[in-house]
Amino acid sequence: MSRDLKLAALFQSLADPTRLRIVALLKSMELSVGELAQVLGQSQPRVSRHVKILTDSGLVGRRKEGSWVYLQLADPLKTEPLFCLFEDWAGDDAGDLFALDASRLEAVRSDRAEAARRYFEAHAATWDSVRSLHVAESEVERAIADLVMDRPIGALLDIGTGTGRMLELFAPRAESAIGIDRSSEMLRLARVKLEEAGIAGASLRQGDMYALPLADRSADSIILHQVLHYAQQPGLAIAEAARVLAPGGRLLVIDFAQHEREELREKDAHLRLGFADDAIRGWFTAAGLEPDRTERLEGGELSVILWRAAKPGLVRPQRAAA
Repeated sequence: MSRDLKLAALFQSLADPTRLRIVALLKSMELSVGELAQVLGQSQPRVSRHVKILTDSGLVGRRKEGSWVYLQLADPLKTEPLFCLFEDWAGDDAGDLFALDASRLEAVRSDRAEAARRYFEAHAATWDSVRSLHVAESEVERAIADLVMDRPIGALLDIGTGTGRMLELFAPRAESAIGIDRSSEMLRLARVKLEEAGIAGASLRQGDMYALPLADRSADSIILHQVLHYAQQPGLAIAEAARVLAPGGRLLVIDFAQHEREELREKDAHLRLGFADDAIRGWFTAAGLEPDRTERLEGGELSVILWRAAKPGLVRPQRAAA
């Protein structure tokens, strides 16, 4: 398709009030078709037809997450000029309609927050019982910050993002930030927490630590925070992280030192009872990474260790984070 025809198709995809409203809503947040239908007051099949036209035009992208499909603007930088047109050309009636849609988004936010609250309450006791066994989380986070922020973060990847806490801490200082988790429930919880924290620039994706949905050498800083003790094959998870790591990039693993708390395997699904330094360093080396820092945090029945490794090569030039 020629450039002129592509541009005509783009504007044709916007030649409907509902599709204009959908694009305006997706500027605020990622939404499912059901959530769009709730805000627009239309049936899901009708909204789906409009969404298909927008996705075919390239304006809107789709991302599957469990049984849900989330929609987002495909390229926010390219679509930003469209919103200048909206503001310059929309009359009072259109402006009022956009404002009404924006107010209805609060119901979606409330529904998400309530679902997140129920999930958190159902699992809080388990998480708290594990936290009580090691040094205070604030101390762990300070140590992580020391090892992550001693130079520009660049493109950040948080594998096994869980509630999105690492993104909450470091996404504002990163050039870009992606959190990946296998659990769609955890991603929904993370989405709510990041929105409540005002973190707008982070992207959440469903994926497996052994097959990350990312290109080679696309991340400058990668975090695996309390993830490897759930891994059947920790070495493969580190190798996959190394594939995604750019030359000069760094991988930070935070997990427990070896221990004998067998109940964590039985009650909390820990597949590994911590790790020895030699094991982590061996996996780093096998993945072509060079270990450069190790920090051990005592202060509880379980010791927390931070292992960092770098990928050989020159650090790519990075633009300042917004």
